Amino acid sequence: MLRVAVVGSGPSGVYTAQALVAQVRVPDVRVHVLDRLPCPYGLVRYGVAPDHEKIKSLQNSLRTVLEHERTTFLGNVAVGSDGIPPERLGELYDAVVYCVGAATDRPLGIPGEELPGSFSATEFVSWYSAHPDAAADGFALRARSAVVIGAGNVAVDVTRILARSAQELRPTDMPHGALGTLSGSRVREIHMAGRRGPSQARFTTKELRELGGLPRVRVAVDEAELSLDPAYADPSAHLRAAPSSPPNVPPPTAAARRNVEVLRGWAAAGREGAGPGGHPVRTVRLRFFLRPVELLERDGRVAGVRFARTVPDGSGGVRDSGAYEDIGAGLVLRAVGYRGIPLPGLPFDPVRGTVPHLAGRVLRNGVPSPGEYVAGWIKRGPTGVIGSNRSCAKETVASLLDDAPLLAGRRSSASSDPVAALRAYGLRPVEWDGWLSIERAEAALGRSLGRERVKIADWAGLLSAARSGGPDGA
Repeated sequence: MLRVAVVGSGPSGVYTAQALVAQVRVPDVRVHVLDRLPCPYGLVRYGVAPDHEKIKSLQNSLRTVLEHERTTFLGNVAVGSDGIPPERLGELYDAVVYCVGAATDRPLGIPGEELPGSFSATEFVSWYSAHPDAAADGFALRARSAVVIGAGNVAVDVTRILARSAQELRPTDMPHGALGTLSGSRVREIHMAGRRGPSQARFTTKELRELGGLPRVRVAVDEAELSLDPAYADPSAHLRAAPSSPPNVPPPTAAARRNVEVLRGWAAAGREGAGPGGHPVRTVRLRFFLRPVELLERDGRVAGVRFARTVPDGSGGVRDSGAYEDIGAGLVLRAVGYRGIPLPGLPFDPVRGTVPHLAGRVLRNGVPSPGEYVAGWIKRGPTGVIGSNRSCAKETVASLLDDAPLLAGRRSSASSDPVAALRAYGLRPVEWDGWLSIERAEAALGRSLGRERVKIADWAGLLSAARSGGPDGA
């Protein structure tokens, strides 16, 4: 028997478990999927916006893997300084695959970033997704104007949540406290600003179009900014590039051209009308070619953002134009990407924010470390979509299976029951029955509030619900 621990139960971790139990090269592989939280699914539960029900339904396919007869889910198991060290975990299993993602946000590195009223989008997403580490009352939303810095799907998500009414979000599983805060939000204007043009933005056309369809929301597009984008005046111009065009500048992708077409249509129509539902309540202003250089302060809080206006540099990037623009805002959300953090006991590349590896094998001093592997964002950085984790996991599992003859028997003879060993170490794993109890408790909470299902947003509530499933639930 080959016993493997997978640390992390998000898509990369579950796809790793799926590849292990589905393979036929090594008979009788048993997989334990460990997670620091008592709940599975990682960013699918705690990162996908609550109004994106189709994407959240991916939990159903992940669930099938975690319910496989050779897979065991063990939540509430921390690995590292606050839990079991990687070296000790390696004694309990023949191999360990770390799928711990990119747990923090990328900072802007500009003055004023730490002012009250300035938050990372990660913090905001965790709050409205009921992550138990999030501050329950962290967002008062008393400001009338907000700035979202970034031009990716996360930036669009937080912009959309700020722009939606609480009534629209009531059918979702958003925690009741966050829903109540959003119902009292005073935010009326949301600026979403990117440092480059729309053809270089990272958001998808589907997410962009959602903004234009929000009830009682006016979308404003600045045609003067759009016209700076080389793909704006004629999206097909790249097909007739002049001989003097820079040879290393890739043409706009099909997705980028679709984004430009959507924005061009809005600008040509004077996109200042409300979406369905009548008189606009909030305005979303999509801004481009703005690079944040400072967060402005008044009375000890953030009061706005100073941007340097940028222009295309002719080589696929942008340069500062010498002009500046201040946008007033009492709330600033920074959505410029995620970043991996070191896991005590594992090597770490601080520049890339990843664990050094070779085809998924962890490298220590440039040499593969027997029995240690990585997959997902901690392996390749925060790139790609959810489905990208499947091929990433398969590569890592292929390396693990190639190493299988060397891995069998690595674990300590005292580790015949890793779950018992984890308990003896002082941990209290939440097994699958405990998670099912949490699901039932969240359904009951929803019914008590006149909603379908409501997430439990604190550690005590989650662990109490897990324990209600029986003695193995905590």
